[in-house]
Amino acid sequence: MKVMIRRTGAGLSAYVPKKDLEEPIIKVENEDLWGGAITLRNGWRLVLPDLPRDTRLPITVEARKISDED
Repeated sequence: MKVMIRRTGAGLSAYVPKKDLEEPIIKVENEDLWGGAITLRNGWRLVLPDLPRDTRLPITVEARKISDED
């Protein structure tokens, strides 16, 4: 699914256009964000593509949903 990752005043945020959903990122698996899983406040876990550490935000990427705590 397409996900836009951006930096806000409160930290990182993920926006899923297809669901009109924006949630803060509360946990990242990899320190540099890319190539690992992230957890959104609503419980969704998404795997992000492996991109260079210096990738500029905001960016839209293809992420894979691996779990849903809802």
